Amino acid sequence: MPPHRSKSEKNGGMTEHLRRDPYEVLGVSKNSTDQEIKSAYRKMALKHHPDKNGNDPVAADKFKEVTFSYNILSDPDKRSQYDAAGFEAVEADNQELELDLSSLGAVNTMFAALFSKLGVPIKTTVSATVLEEALNGAVTIRPLLLGQPIYRKVEKQCAHFYSVAVTEEEARDGFVCRVQSSDKSKFKLLYFDLEENGGLSLALQEDSAKTGKVTAAGMYFLGFPVYCLDQTVNSVAAAKDPDAAFFKKLDGFQQCEVTELKPGTHVFAVYGDNFFKSVSYTIEAICAAPFIEEKENLRAVEAEILSKRAELSKFETDYREVLAQFTEMTSRYANEMQEIDELLKQRNEIHASYTTVPLIKRSSSRNKSKAASEEAKEDGEVRDPKHSTRDRTKKKKWYNIKVDGGKPC
Repeated sequence: MPPHRSKSEKNGGMTEHLRRDPYEVLGVSKNSTDQEIKSAYRKMALKHHPDKNGNDPVAADKFKEVTFSYNILSDPDKRSQYDAAGFEAVEADNQELELDLSSLGAVNTMFAALFSKLGVPIKTTVSATVLEEALNGAVTIRPLLLGQPIYRKVEKQCAHFYSVAVTEEEARDGFVCRVQSSDKSKFKLLYFDLEENGGLSLALQEDSAKTGKVTAAGMYFLGFPVYCLDQTVNSVAAAKDPDAAFFKKLDGFQQCEVTELKPGTHVFAVYGDNFFKSVSYTIEAICAAPFIEEKENLRAVEAEILSKRAELSKFETDYREVLAQFTEMTSRYANEMQEIDELLKQRNEIHASYTTVPLIKRSSSRNKSKAASEEAKEDGEVRDPKHSTRDRTKKKKWYNIKVDGGKPC
């Protein structure tokens, strides 16, 4: 496939830059599976990661190109849009990059933590140092026995590795690995493939999510398709449109790439994904044989979720049509109310014009009190104070009246 030219570059950029085909960048074919694309990306990203290449600008550009290509091919919608119309179909959307917190400085990490605290979703990736050590076989692996949980604390941007031995019967019955943190810390549950050279390559990754009073993550290998929910999918679009937060809620509900494990030894890891502090966690590996009812319930519930996801697409179309009509109606309601009030006002004014009596202006309470005060003052000035005193002396008190012989009573 020839390289694509972006729309902005076609419209007269100073320097023209040809973007390479994402399939070519990752070294995969158009028929590659999601797992093949993910594996290719991780190897390429590890090769060109800034931590391994110092200040090499060429490696930095290649790392950005690899990440950008993976962001397109890892999203089913963006991948189909790109296959149909090239970069122009996907470049309008904000590409969500995964941050390696171990490569950020203290200031950038603080800003990332602040945005995360404010509710801005930030996708993080596993430290390149951890992945490189695993690929080189330079990690310590601790055995994890079935049904025996382990309680530990992992430092930020570090990982604890565990090996689990699975028999043929246990693999047939199904297997579950779960991790939870009681202090609601962020972490990642990782699953690694064993390479021919004895190293480990990252195959699956599950981010922790808040469930009640804990954060938890799990991988379920039950012999039938099990789904995981990536809550950061379409988070940018949902932030722009409040309704989209609901309608895009199940877009990240995607089938896990591995549905069952083969008998043998398998390696898991818990990665501390907090910005600044360590993570206290519990990891447990369980054979699913005693959980027959739970397996069937999970299968049934996930089938309902898939059905609901399909219904949401149609419901969104109907909802937005009705919402547009409702918005139009409420706008008309407000306009009609304003027009009616104006007409009634005009009618009242016309009614009031049928009179010969001039309009009387009402004086304010202040003017009334002032007038009353002045009137009282004028009345006081007219009265003669002497006359007032003389009148008072003429009035005799009742005890000064003479009765029977002239004695005062």
